[in-house]
Amino acid sequence: MELIIKNLSKTYDNGVKALQNISLEIPKGMFGLLGPNGAGKSTLMRTIATLQDADQGELSFNNINIQKDKHSLRKVLGYLPQQFGVYPKMSAEILLNHLAVLKGVTIKKERKAIVEALLHKTNLYEVRKQNLEGFSGGMKQRFGIAQALLNNPKLLIVDEPTAGLDPKERNRFYNLLSEIAENIVVIFSTHIVDDIKELCSNMAIMNRGEVVLKGKPLELIQQLEGKVYQKSIKKEELEHYKQEYHVINDKLFLGKPIIHVFSEVHPGNDFTPIKATLEDLYFSKINN
Repeated sequence: MELIIKNLSKTYDNGVKALQNISLEIPKGMFGLLGPNGAGKSTLMRTIATLQDADQGELSFNNINIQKDKHSLRKVLGYLPQQFGVYPKMSAEILLNHLAVLKGVTIKKERKAIVEALLHKTNLYEVRKQNLEGFSGGMKQRFGIAQALLNNPKLLIVDEPTAGLDPKERNRFYNLLSEIAENIVVIFSTHIVDDIKELCSNMAIMNRGEVVLKGKPLELIQQLEGKVYQKSIKKEELEHYKQEYHVINDKLFLGKPIIHVFSEVHPGNDFTPIKATLEDLYFSKINN
């Protein structure tokens, strides 16, 4: 079970090159697609989900040529887009039942069993009679996963699913996706580094429509070992250090800037070597 992307490109009418020669091989399990807003992640997700066409390139999943046989891909696809709308005046149970009919589950007894099982899986069974307008953001996202699983998909795409969730809901969502990904291909698109760190055994980083790095997170982080250094500086010194060093990350600690720099040799000047993190890896690629 594998999704294969070869030389995929997409340029919009306004001249924006959303995808530039994207090639990835995505196996069963959780695959993280990390990148800033505007990197091209959502364009890639929509293209894989057959919602738009690429200008060139190839897409295949389990011997399905996605461009030529969109219908076959849709049969085994689950999709939770970045913006997921619901009918606020309907209960979770009724809407999920309605969506199951639309997805071809026409036998009432079978549909009832599937809906109940998914409500339990997403921890929504106790609130199944509640209208969706009363759901929290995390509950709506879990409902979104439930609807995406109605057809028992082999490929699940979730686009920025944890944005805006509180830490408790985010952890609940992590656990749910991890369980789902044991048997299918799950593509998890996000700009939140912690999402990838917690969930994904394989990943790619996108920036400006290109894949700038791909591999296993732990192995990729090891490439930075011994090359990341930290220093606390004054606010007015930040621009100077950005000009003098390869600053990959800067953040405030107790109101004072701390910078991380990448260097093949010790940069001196009171810098301290630190253990590299996935965040360092990410910023080293998008801040070039």
